[in-house]
Amino acid sequence: MFRAARLLSFRSTSLTRTYVAVGGSSYPRPSFTTKTPPATQTSAVQTDASKGDPSTTSEIQADVSAQNEITNNTPAESVPSIAPPLLDAPPPGGSTDWSRSYHGLSTQPFPPEATNILQAEIEPLDIEIKPDGMIYLPEIKYRRILNRAFGPGGWGLAPRSETNVGPKIVSREYALVCLGRLVAIARGEQEYFDQSGIPTATEACKSNALMRCCKDLGIASELWDPRFIREFKKAHGVEVYAEHLPTKRKRKLWRRKDQPKFEYPYKE
Repeated sequence: MFRAARLLSFRSTSLTRTYVAVGGSSYPRPSFTTKTPPATQTSAVQTDASKGDPSTTSEIQADVSAQNEITNNTPAESVPSIAPPLLDAPPPGGSTDWSRSYHGLSTQPFPPEATNILQAEIEPLDIEIKPDGMIYLPEIKYRRILNRAFGPGGWGLAPRSETNVGPKIVSREYALVCLGRLVAIARGEQEYFDQSGIPTATEACKSNALMRCCKDLGIASELWDPRFIREFKKAHGVEVYAEHLPTKRKRKLWRRKDQPKFEYPYKE
């Protein structure tokens, strides 16, 4: 019906001419004037009325009443939820699912006794230097600090994902739980060079996640301080030239001053 109305409108378009004087001569200029016949107006009104939308007060009230009846009669269990709720606390008589739960996160600070142990300065003798100049704290030292602060068995690492084994790297997400409370979440990673080294890389991945989680507790935080790194390397490190014996290539390597010289495959 709408298409027919457009055709009628097009056919009813009349062509009129006006004249413009240019240099004493008159030239016709076409102009279009669209006229809508009464039949087209009547059909447009009928098209709007055929849409089925309520137009009177009684029809609108009836439509609202029907929608309210459908909503009230729909059972709550049949309405899909947007997302599953977080497990903030363990269910009665059950244990906490630490692969999903955030129970205890930032609820209150730990006792001062534990806080003093966690934020204590690291002894210079405990810090190691890699040949590329990066300083680090061995992962066993993090475990000892946690044992002193919370006691053996008072903390643990809970996996929050499956182990992801790539072509050259292993990664997995862990949650650090202390005294029954979630403290931090981090993903550990470790490279491997052979399929037989995947089990060892998986264990190293766990230690890497522990080191990253401990940053949220303030353990060994000075190792990420640029000023502390420069001062420590100046006071306790030395950069030497070493030769890689198999390739006869020389390069600069870092080590602690109180450590012996590099051994095979390097020679100072």
